[in-house]
Amino acid sequence: MTDTVLDRLLRYVVIDTQSDPNSTAQPSTEKQKNLARVLVAELLTLGLSDAHMDEHGNIYATLPANTDKNVPVICFCSHMDTAPDFTGTDVKPNVVRNYQGGDIQLTGDTSRIIKVSEHPELKHQIGHDIVTTDGTTLLGADDKAGIAEIMTATATLIADPDIRHGTIKILFTTDEEIGRGADKVDIQKLGAAFAYTMDGSTIGEVDDQTFSADGVEIDITGVAQHPGTSKGVMENAIKIASDIVARLPRDIAPEATDGLEGFIHPTDITGAMDKAHLKFIIRDFNNDGLTEKETLLKSIAEEVMTTYPGSTMRFTVTEQYRNMKQVLDRHPEIMANLNEAVRRVGLEPVTNSIRGGTDGSRLSFMGLPCPNIYTGGHSYHSPLEWISVQDMEKSAETIVELVKVWEERA
Repeated sequence: MTDTVLDRLLRYVVIDTQSDPNSTAQPSTEKQKNLARVLVAELLTLGLSDAHMDEHGNIYATLPANTDKNVPVICFCSHMDTAPDFTGTDVKPNVVRNYQGGDIQLTGDTSRIIKVSEHPELKHQIGHDIVTTDGTTLLGADDKAGIAEIMTATATLIADPDIRHGTIKILFTTDEEIGRGADKVDIQKLGAAFAYTMDGSTIGEVDDQTFSADGVEIDITGVAQHPGTSKGVMENAIKIASDIVARLPRDIAPEATDGLEGFIHPTDITGAMDKAHLKFIIRDFNNDGLTEKETLLKSIAEEVMTTYPGSTMRFTVTEQYRNMKQVLDRHPEIMANLNEAVRRVGLEPVTNSIRGGTDGSRLSFMGLPCPNIYTGGHSYHSPLEWISVQDMEKSAETIVELVKVWEERA
C-alpha cells in the first residue's frame, strides 16, 4: 500500500461508487461498500483499531489523543459516493505532470477539452500535476479527494507523535450526492464535539453556510374525456402542470441567480391526461426567503387551478436541509481555528457560501456543528473534473495544522 495523497486518490477513483436517487435503500447502491471495505482495511493497517463499516456503509474510526490537554473531539468527514449526474463506471484517471499552461485535451473522448477560458483556476496551476478523467466518466474527486486527504493527514499524525492533538474521529458517509449522507449517521457513537467536511473546491475557500432547502411536489388530478367529445369537459392534467411551470418568474430561476440569491427550480414533470406530477427544489440562504418562495409557488399553482374548476391539486412541502451558519455562528471558535490553520499553510482564508448543501448542513442540525474545507477539486459532477496534486497536499496539510491549533488553544 502506497502512501501519497495521489496514490490514494488513484486507488479510490477506479472503484465505482455512484449513488442512485431512485433507490430507497441506504446505501442506495451496494457498490459503495466496495470502497468502504478498502478504507476500513487501510485504517486498520494504519493502526486505528476501532475502524469499521456499519450496516449502512458508513465508516467510523478513532485516532486517540496524544496530549494531556482537554481538547474537544474533532471529526473529519467525507463521502464515498459519486454523483448520478454522469457515469462513474470504469474511471480512467490521467495525470498531467508539470502542467505548463494551456487547454487540456482529454484522451478517451478527444472532443472534451478542459479550456483555460472556462476553467480560469488553471492559470494558478503552472508546475502542478493535474489529475483529469479521460473524458468518458467523471473523476470522483468529489469526494474521494477529501477521503484521500483525510487518510494522508491521519498517516502523517500517526507517523509523527511530536504533533500533539486531541482525539480525532473519522467519518466516511454514503449517499451524500443524493441528499442522504447524514441520514444514518450515529452521532452518539461518533462521539465528536465539532466536525469538518472535506468537500470543498478551490484551496483557501472555506464554507460556513449553505442554502436552506426544501422540496415541493404538486399532484394534479384533471378531468379525462375522449378528445372527440371533450369540449367543455376535458381538463388535461399535462396542460395544467405546464401552465404552472410557464408562470414561474424567470428572475428567480437557477440560471438567473447567483451569490446569496435563492431560486425555484422544477426538477421533474410527468403526467397523462388525468394525472400529472411536478417536483421542485426551493433554495434560499434565509429561511424566510424559503417560505416566501414556497408561498409564491403555491399561489401560482392555485391561480392556475382556478381556470380548471373540475380539477384538484395537492401541494406538499418536504424539508431537506437548513443553512449550517445558523449553528456555526453559535460556535465561533470552529471557524476561527480553521482560518488560523489556513493561514499557517500559507493561504489567505476566503469565507464562501455554498449554493448547495453538504453533509455538514445536516450534521450541524443533528448536533455536530460542521463547516466545509477545500479539497482542491474543480468541475465536479462532469467529465471535465480535475484536481491538482499539490492542492490536495495543501488540503491534507491544512487538516494537520487544524488539529494542532485545536490542541494549542485548548
